[in-house]
Amino acid sequence: MRPYAVRPFAAPAFPRRLGPGARAVRRSWVSALAVAALLGALLGGGAPEARAAERPYAIELYNGLMSPYCPGRTLMDCPSEQAAALRQWIAEQERAGRSREEVEEQLYREYGDVILQAPRAEGFGLAAYVFPVIAFFLGGAIVWRFLRRQGGGAPLPAGPRAPLDPEIERRIDEELRA
Repeated sequence: MRPYAVRPFAAPAFPRRLGPGARAVRRSWVSALAVAALLGALLGGGAPEARAAERPYAIELYNGLMSPYCPGRTLMDCPSEQAAALRQWIAEQERAGRSREEVEEQLYREYGDVILQAPRAEGFGLAAYVFPVIAFFLGGAIVWRFLRRQGGGAPLPAGPRAPLDPEIERRIDEELRA
C-alpha cells in the first residue's frame, strides 16, 4: 500500500506530528492574521454611529414604514401614486439635509401610528407587548396545575414488605444462584 493512499472510510495516513518548520509557518500565519485584524479594526472607520449618519436613510425609511395608502404593505412595496409621491418627498427631505429623526417625526404627526410596523410601547400599544407574556405564563400555570392533578399525589413511601411464601423465596434464591 502506498504511504499516502486514500482509503475509504478510514482516516488519512498523513503524519500527525508537524516538524519545527511547519510550526513556524503556522505561527507566522497566525501572527499575520492577528496583525491584519488589528489593522482592520483600527483603520476600519469611525464609530458606527458616525457611519450611520453619513449613510442615506431614504431607502431604509421606504422599507421600514408602512404605507398609509396600501394597508399591509411597506412604503416601498405600495404601487399607488400617493406612495410614490411620499417616497419622493422623503428623498427631497434627505437631499435638503433634514435628519432622519425630523422626517420620521413629521410623518408620525401627519399619518399617526398607521405607518409604524409595530405599535409603540406606550399607552394602548403596550398591550401588544404585555398580553402575550401574560398569556404565556397563564398557560404555563394551567398546564402545571393540570399535570399536578394528573400525577395522583405523592408516591407511596417504601415501607416494610409483606413476607413471601418460604417456597417462593427458596425458588428465587435458586434462580439467582444459577
